[in-house]
Amino acid sequence: SEEEKEKKKKKKKGGGGGGEEVEEEEPDESMLDWWSKYFASIETMKEQLRQQEAAAAEAEEKEEMEIAEGSKGQGKNKEKSKAPKDDKKKKQQSAPELPEKKNKQKIDELKVFNKELETEFDNFEDWLHTFNLLRGKIGDNDDNATEEERIVGRFKGSMCVYKVPLPDDITKEAGYDPNFGMFQGIPSNDPINVLVRVYIVRATDLHPADINGKADPYIAIKLGKTDIKDKENYISKQLNPVFGKSFDIEATFPMESMLTVAVYDWDLVGTDDLIGETKIDLENRYYSKHRATCGVSQTYSIHGYNTWRDPMKPSQILSKLCKEGKVDGPHFGPGGRVKVFNRVFTGPTEIEDENGQKKQTDEHLALTVLRHWEDIPRAGCKLVPEHVETRPLLNPDKPGIEQ
Repeated sequence: SEEEKEKKKKKKKGGGGGGEEVEEEEPDESMLDWWSKYFASIETMKEQLRQQEAAAAEAEEKEEMEIAEGSKGQGKNKEKSKAPKDDKKKKQQSAPELPEKKNKQKIDELKVFNKELETEFDNFEDWLHTFNLLRGKIGDNDDNATEEERIVGRFKGSMCVYKVPLPDDITKEAGYDPNFGMFQGIPSNDPINVLVRVYIVRATDLHPADINGKADPYIAIKLGKTDIKDKENYISKQLNPVFGKSFDIEATFPMESMLTVAVYDWDLVGTDDLIGETKIDLENRYYSKHRATCGVSQTYSIHGYNTWRDPMKPSQILSKLCKEGKVDGPHFGPGGRVKVFNRVFTGPTEIEDENGQKKQTDEHLALTVLRHWEDIPRAGCKLVPEHVETRPLLNPDKPGIEQ
């Protein structure tokens, strides 16, 4: 329930400041859940951002120093200003080290992106590009209609122009029969049914919607004919609500592929106001070679807070990727080795079930390859890790301003 989460959050926050919580040894597996994993990951993300900022500050300072070199009289001041800054950087780096290291062994983490997943993976347009189809302008009032209002559909495709006959290097590179062009191995155009599971963790710094400077946010989700308004679970007077909700929707691509997640402000009187919304093209994710479905987690586990959530096991995903990419492998060998293409990966070969019974498995090995799939020549690319993404909420009435 919300309260438990809030308590957990407070406990977690208190831990950093007090320093007592860092002392405890290995946490009890049964006490951990997804939230433990999430909060540990948030800390890691903050630390990475801190380091990036510190590095940027240092680079900027270096630049300033080089400029200052030109004017001689500033030597002394320069030294002075430099010391405290460096000092701050050392503190920044050394302070979080201890809990960081301990956390690493304790809790498995996921990747928290502080932006949309698309920006990290070229918009998932690795082979499909999206073009909006617009209605023509007819009357005077169409002149000021926004492009969004004129969209009647989307065309997805890719255009390539080649000189025939194709040069050998292209054929080799693609591993295709040159007479059939580059569009081999592309999924068929038939409608497919999918289950979409949307996890909404929390919203931060929402734009206040009420006179009291607060909002009563709730979630609304739209995909095709499905329209979910989670109105009865609004969170009272809160600009940083923790929702912690999951929604399951069945959909059919390509008809229903644009998911809208919106946050509304609940009002007792009148209509509820839209605070902001974000749109996600699910079809692009589904077909992308980066495999933007469940995300590949750090370790393979069959029970506990870290249970593998993808419907396919790592070994099945790996076999499929090898087959589709015409890559030789995977060949599992003795001594915890697996060979894919001409690369050899190693990893553990045992897994424990809930009762502590050990048995042999290839899943850890397969997962190691998936986590390094971009190292495989020709067919390889970075696979989306298990993650939480952060998306800006936008409101059509206030274009371009994050809500």
